[in-house]
Amino acid sequence: MNSDLNVSFELDGKTVEVQAGETLLAACRKTCTEVPTLCHDDRLDPYGGCRMCLVELEGAPRPVPACKTTAAKGMKVTSQSPMLERVRRTMAEMLMTEHTSGNGVQVDGLEECAKELGVGAMPIKFENPRTWEDRNRFLAFDPGACILCDRCVRYCDEVMQCTALEHVGQGSEAFIQPTDGASFLDTSCELCGGCISTCPTGALYEKQATAPIAETEATRSVCTFCGVGCVLDIHTKDGKVVKISSEEGSGPNDGHLCNKGRFAWQFIHHKDRLTHPLVRNAQGELEETTWEIAYSRVVEGLSAVKKKYGADSIGFLASSRCTNEDVYALQKLARSAVGTNNVHSCAAT
Repeated sequence: MNSDLNVSFELDGKTVEVQAGETLLAACRKTCTEVPTLCHDDRLDPYGGCRMCLVELEGAPRPVPACKTTAAKGMKVTSQSPMLERVRRTMAEMLMTEHTSGNGVQVDGLEECAKELGVGAMPIKFENPRTWEDRNRFLAFDPGACILCDRCVRYCDEVMQCTALEHVGQGSEAFIQPTDGASFLDTSCELCGGCISTCPTGALYEKQATAPIAETEATRSVCTFCGVGCVLDIHTKDGKVVKISSEEGSGPNDGHLCNKGRFAWQFIHHKDRLTHPLVRNAQGELEETTWEIAYSRVVEGLSAVKKKYGADSIGFLASSRCTNEDVYALQKLARSAVGTNNVHSCAAT
């Protein structure tokens, strides 16, 4: 970084240097200083709604939100103090009084944050009367777990630009709902599930997830539905896929996934999925066979077509789900073994 574009300030008694324009929260994270937050998502504009990331700034009449305060030269910032701990505990307690346990499928960020601050379960529970069932197959909402951080609304607006969710009302009468109270299917929602990924409490969750994420084993992989190469995590339990997610900051997608990448995984264990090669018998019916017999049938068929019509009568089409290595092998087969340059991939269209 150009030193002329950096600013130096004091954080917890130590001089730190960050790039001009960065927030105090970013500075704290770069120096491994733990500052709790619930409403913040690096992919979204700073919001400052939950007030969990408050820090002391010399000269300021009251603590300021680290996520919305830009670092400036000469600042003196305190991120940890008995007063800040009391404030954060109080904020967590206030949120917990209007929070009920959600669906259990997603890690509850509020309860995790409260636990770190030493805040136990509150005796007062608030059930949001505006419960609703949506007829879509993928997204579900538990209003009792919502803390009105607006991350879902902002994600729809700032990232997807589809405004499928809205914040209605103020104070104790405020709530989140699909635009105009309609079903997700009747809004501009693309069913990408981004609102689920950014929700810190599990108020928005997946209908089809069959196990809490904490009970699953995650395997890092790459989505095969197109050629973008989105990085995702495949969550399994007892040898079966139960959920797909993507970590913020990973791969070219930065935690974003389309509806297919996030939700289209049931086919993996579907009873109708083909698990063995099939060939037609003398009666024209498909029956299971070995890979050796299936390959020999392919060779016989291609050889007969090539002999009768020539090599250029044969074409090869690669799926966008194939790896680069698979596609290379396919074009090698086409050009070297068959003798044709008729090779294409649906990823190119």
